[in-house]
Amino acid sequence: MSTVTAEELQSYVGKSMGSSEWILVDQAMINIFADATGDHQFIHVDEEKAKQTPFGGTIAHGFLTLSLMPLMMAKADYPRPAGVKMGVNYGMNKVRFLAPVRSGKKVRGHIKLLELDEKRPGQWQQTVEISVEIEGEEKPALMAEWITQYFV
Repeated sequence: MSTVTAEELQSYVGKSMGSSEWILVDQAMINIFADATGDHQFIHVDEEKAKQTPFGGTIAHGFLTLSLMPLMMAKADYPRPAGVKMGVNYGMNKVRFLAPVRSGKKVRGHIKLLELDEKRPGQWQQTVEISVEIEGEEKPALMAEWITQYFV
């Protein structure tokens, strides 16, 4: 993975920045997320009952899929700003859950740099669009605009 100056990274605004590796979303991951969040709705954790739904089995929580975005960014090969001392999550502009991620499916993120602004010397704010693809499916699991700040 290459590094570039923040100023050079600005030339990527409006362009695709690459894709992450595939990440398996299995039942164990879904169950751990259910325990962490307290969301034990049967469509996530009861495999027998979930078979009776239009999903045909358990599905990942939308927020589980969303929470994989930092991992997707870490597992993506795109130019990173050089000399980063710290990065922080600043929030989201938009999030839309478009299709369920069935247990046992793989997902990956496609990253596009939407904005990159220097807020003050050495403090940069970037907004990326992430489309989360489900392996073998046409419709993405989600689309999100994610804002982070990093300090060089």
